[in-house]
Amino acid sequence: MLRTDFGPVRVIDALDVGGGRTSHRAGRSDLVRVVEGVGRVRIEFAPRLDFGRMPTAIRVREHGLEVMDSPEPIVLHAPGVAWRMETAGEHETAVAEVDLGEFPTGLLLSLKIGSASLRWVGGAVTGESRLRDTRDYWTHWAQRLDPPAGYRDEVVRSALTLKGLAHGPSGAIAAAATTSLPETLGGVRNWDYRYCWPRDAAIAATALVKLGSIGEAMSLLDWMLEVIEHAISPDRLQPIYTVTGEQLTTEGEIGELSGYAGSRPVRVGNAASRQVQLDVFAPVMDMMYELAVRDAPLTPEHWRVAEAMAAAVSARWNEPDHGIWELRTHRRHHVHSRVMCWLTLDRAIRVTELLHDRCPKAWPELRDTIAEEVLDKGYNQSRGAFTASYDQEDLDAAALWVGLGGLLDPSDPRFLSTVEAIERELMADQGVYRYRFDDGLPGEEGTFHLCTCWYIQSLVMLGRADEARALFETLLSRAGATGLLEDLVAERNGD
Repeated sequence: MLRTDFGPVRVIDALDVGGGRTSHRAGRSDLVRVVEGVGRVRIEFAPRLDFGRMPTAIRVREHGLEVMDSPEPIVLHAPGVAWRMETAGEHETAVAEVDLGEFPTGLLLSLKIGSASLRWVGGAVTGESRLRDTRDYWTHWAQRLDPPAGYRDEVVRSALTLKGLAHGPSGAIAAAATTSLPETLGGVRNWDYRYCWPRDAAIAATALVKLGSIGEAMSLLDWMLEVIEHAISPDRLQPIYTVTGEQLTTEGEIGELSGYAGSRPVRVGNAASRQVQLDVFAPVMDMMYELAVRDAPLTPEHWRVAEAMAAAVSARWNEPDHGIWELRTHRRHHVHSRVMCWLTLDRAIRVTELLHDRCPKAWPELRDTIAEEVLDKGYNQSRGAFTASYDQEDLDAAALWVGLGGLLDPSDPRFLSTVEAIERELMADQGVYRYRFDDGLPGEEGTFHLCTCWYIQSLVMLGRADEARALFETLLSRAGATGLLEDLVAERNGD
């Protein structure tokens, strides 16, 4: 729920999964807006079909509005509001001016997608009741978590965000709810992240498992089973899918939209879906391991995921790939990807031993082979660090996973020297960059919060807990009013 105050007017927004009913459930949600206060407000309803590429007409109905000719029904429930139409080119916009004094319990606006009904099941529903039910649902879910005492509010805020990205009907977890927010204002590094990366989804679900909520991870495992079943073979899993498990269409640009703060292009789709990313298997197995050690209700069907992930690594671990950062250049033998292949087998072995007290003999042997290669080819003697790839001297913060993942003991001087090299060359403004080498794209980006957290974890493993805590609290201090972290480059540009 989001509350925004405009002087004497208060706007409260919420996603009501209950659809006006008394219980929440997996399925579509309504975007509810309640406007409270005194004075007159102007309301504009300006939907644009197909990102503005298709003419948009609106019909006034009793209790609200209907968007015409949409592939899915779209209605705005707005009882008591009188609308007029304004036309701009091919599109219509509904406009109303409302005296809030006529709505003593608050003006209720509810956007519904997937239903053309403007009536509520069970009689009258008020904005107050819908907000109360939504608040109760999220409050009860958050109360079941077990966050660290010192940072409870911050961790719960983060957990709520991850939970909000979980797609109830399928079990997938979207990477983001937005497309084309720029790395820098006016820049071109504007990507569409409204999809499910199995890697990112598993990392998110694992975080929730560690906080005491296993449902999201179990649902994601079921989603993975469906994806694996429809794949040509496990080693041909794509790095990105829609939340319903389908392959993405071609990446495109929407010229009709100006982008956030004039930042073009606005993109739909993501070309990285056609890349080779061999690190995607490890987070899935790490998630499954965290579930297994907590005695989650894993079944023999779920063990098929472990078999599939290990089989994928066995088939392709020694190939070059595009890496975790999805570089749009030629493929390389990325150190992080190799470490993740090692981690896949390591967690598959542990899960199999927990579930079956045995594992295939080939898995430990291959795990050791991969570790030997990483230590032999991944560490660059002249740089004194594990680098981005075998044939590069450039640094990459993802190389910290050689220690974070357990391939190398934290006491090993090679891990220490890698941390120190990243500290010298990738750290700025109390944050850590992913890398600083030319990735073939114009523009710049800011420090990467995930990499900063990896560095903080590394400091803890090296016994530098006071430094880690200080940097962590600096990171938290950059959260905005909603508790969400923003991009440092955008901050420097005045966003």
